Amino acid sequence: MSVRRLADDNVQPQSFAFNEANSAWAAETIKKYPAGRQQSAVIPLLMRAQEQDGWVTRAAIEKIADMLEMPYIRVLEVATFYTQFQIKPVGTRAHVQVCGTTPCMLRGAEDLIAVCKKKIHHDPLHTNESGTLSWEEVECQGACVNAPMVVIFKDTYEDLTPTQLEYIIDRFEAGKGGDVTPGPQIDRVYSAPAGAPVTLTSDTPAPKAAKPVEAVAPVAPAAEAPAAAAKADAKPSLDDPNRPAAVEKPATPDDLKMISGVGPVMETKLHDLGIYTFAQIAKWTEKEIAWVDGYLAFRGRIVRDDWIKQADALARGGEEEYVRVFGKKPR
Repeated sequence: MSVRRLADDNVQPQSFAFNEANSAWAAETIKKYPAGRQQSAVIPLLMRAQEQDGWVTRAAIEKIADMLEMPYIRVLEVATFYTQFQIKPVGTRAHVQVCGTTPCMLRGAEDLIAVCKKKIHHDPLHTNESGTLSWEEVECQGACVNAPMVVIFKDTYEDLTPTQLEYIIDRFEAGKGGDVTPGPQIDRVYSAPAGAPVTLTSDTPAPKAAKPVEAVAPVAPAAEAPAAAAKADAKPSLDDPNRPAAVEKPATPDDLKMISGVGPVMETKLHDLGIYTFAQIAKWTEKEIAWVDGYLAFRGRIVRDDWIKQADALARGGEEEYVRVFGKKPR
């Protein structure tokens, strides 16, 4: 484990105090523990201090130690042991933690680190010139199936390519980190296999209870069965009449990522099909929806996420109309 030391004195504030809301929260949190066991609240209090100020300062460590009647060194041990605590100033808009454990390294973590060095700072745990961004390499963050991945504050961003990470960093730098949906950045549901389901689909009959039968000679499978299965899984043709009409790329395409369920990868696939505007999506018919579902291999997502209604609102009145229809801003 690497050595973790507090930031230099020249960046340490002289004092620390929880704000009014956090002071009330801290008092209630300490009460949750039995008399004489209040020191068990040290981790949640340190986390709340970090969330308030962005990092854990020496003054915060000493203040929390006094609140819990602990020696300063005991709280310092906790703060320096757990890498979830930032003991030096980090980016105010994003601190990117790149997983460098074996699964992520095998799937491209070094390329993600190269992006951080290029777009933020050559060295980890240093902010960019404006102080808005920083990064570091950390150990396993528990999303090995979706490697490579990063954590920004409390959210994970998985199945990343260097281009996707650059986009995410740019959104946070612009103060629009909320535009990026956490989790897998490819067509994957959580940690399920990538792509369309291959088992327990509507075409797969449920198994029936076995019944005792007399031994019989095996029956050869029907010759057309493999072909039928392959046909069911095949992508629809680009020449299919149900394919939505494509348009020439406009000078300023709509930001299709404003539609919940469309990420950077999905937007690129839609562009490849000549889909650039909200108005195009808003006019899709049921047959066109079925074609896109089949071609992009995520059957049901368009209806489930209500792309048509979202696109219609954005086409008619942009973000203002979206808020009026859905009661929230587009992601």
